[in-house]
Amino acid sequence: MLEIRSVSKAFPGVQALDGVSVQVRPGEIHALLGENGAGKSTLMKILCGIYRPDSGEIELDGRKLVLRDYHDAVRNRISIVHQEIQVVPLASVAENIMLDKLDHFRCGPLLNWKKLRREALHYMDMVGLHFPVDTPIGGLSVAHKQLAQIARALSSGARVLLLDEPTSSLTLHEAATLFALLGKLKESGVAIVFVSHKLEEVLEICDVVTVLRDGKLIGTRPRAGLERGQIVEMMIGRSMVDYWRGFLPTPGQPVLEVRGLQSDFFTGIDLHLRKGEILGLYGLVGSGRTEFAKTLIGELPHSAGEILVNGRTARIRSVFDALHRYGIGYVTENRKEEGLILSASLVTNIAITVWRRLSGALRAFFSPRAEFRCGVEMIEKLDIRTSSPEQLVGNLSGGNQQKVSIAKWLIADCDILIVDEPTVGVDVGAKASIHELIWRMAAEQGKSIILISSDMPEMISLARRILVFRQFRVVGELSDLNSQRYGNEAVGQRIGEFFA
Repeated sequence: MLEIRSVSKAFPGVQALDGVSVQVRPGEIHALLGENGAGKSTLMKILCGIYRPDSGEIELDGRKLVLRDYHDAVRNRISIVHQEIQVVPLASVAENIMLDKLDHFRCGPLLNWKKLRREALHYMDMVGLHFPVDTPIGGLSVAHKQLAQIARALSSGARVLLLDEPTSSLTLHEAATLFALLGKLKESGVAIVFVSHKLEEVLEICDVVTVLRDGKLIGTRPRAGLERGQIVEMMIGRSMVDYWRGFLPTPGQPVLEVRGLQSDFFTGIDLHLRKGEILGLYGLVGSGRTEFAKTLIGELPHSAGEILVNGRTARIRSVFDALHRYGIGYVTENRKEEGLILSASLVTNIAITVWRRLSGALRAFFSPRAEFRCGVEMIEKLDIRTSSPEQLVGNLSGGNQQKVSIAKWLIADCDILIVDEPTVGVDVGAKASIHELIWRMAAEQGKSIILISSDMPEMISLARRILVFRQFRVVGELSDLNSQRYGNEAVGQRIGEFFA
């Protein structure tokens, strides 16, 4: 048994944990839930030796556990999959999987590379990561990096496995593979602590639910008989009724058309997006959705085909062109590496897309005061929880970082916005507010949205049409979802037909 007794942890100005006690048993999947900033990630980092608690203690099998660093945790067979991607980009997939276990492969002063690659390949197969073991991990998608992190944790032979938002970048297919794997680990006696904002996952696979709020323990209950509404009320302190957003108005004229687009990734992509429409792009990891989006905004080149904006051929060679010449924005799925400047303040990150506007006609008189006003406006609008508008973005919780990543494009007032996995790592309350923002942009402001999401309920609740991607091609389309109000199961079955 893993037992946490009265653990507290404070950071400057924040009491992250306040006397939290939890028990996790072998062969149990134990959900740890709460809003962003509730203390979940702090507790996970204490359990794997990254943080030291200010008070309280941890026991494993009745023995007091003092973890000075992450290596102590590994030696005690405690392993973690972090919410944020933590890889060495220039190293291979195999090296990243075995990164914290390289000593196991030493042969004198050298490493036994053959053995290392063989071991890594075993765990890659377990998580469904089908690449040559020597592939540099930096060029892989966020989802594939996440799978590599899961493989790294499994390779430690953990008795206690800590999973912090493990499915945040995975589609239903990859998540199902992971859940089957967790079931086998559970049967073998591994204790699993599972952090997720996807309550459907918690209700599907977990045995016990513990909820934190503002660093305090709210309660621990068996999952059996526990309903979604009860969990939400424990998390936020009140019941939350999903507002009914009504039907989207009939879309207007096409604002974006793609004809026969080709690149190193895909051939012959056709697509149209109308004014005031939310168009969903769905597919498995590696199906080409993100590569297609990055081609639209000029981050990746295309070799043939045509992109039209408002009926005119668009020559988009960079993200700058996309934003300032054609009014196209892109909320990336990878906020840490692509979406934010972690060492800069909230106001700087939010206002970066409108610096030209704030500098005036001559581009010579930038106004820090105007930048500050823009930042504060979006902080209040999106309810970004921060100690100050000048706080460094790198010190925010994952959910609040995601809000900042969205805020900088909202303030740019783009006519066309591509949103790639908008609610990854976001709690239920924030998720609802982001969904409402996206819906209102289309319904009330006439903005045109391309929504890329692996969250099927999210896709169904927002998108009017869904294009299904498979192996860098569009293989199917589902229309009029908003008016016909398909259920999740029906849409899932129809999408599954395109992968048969």
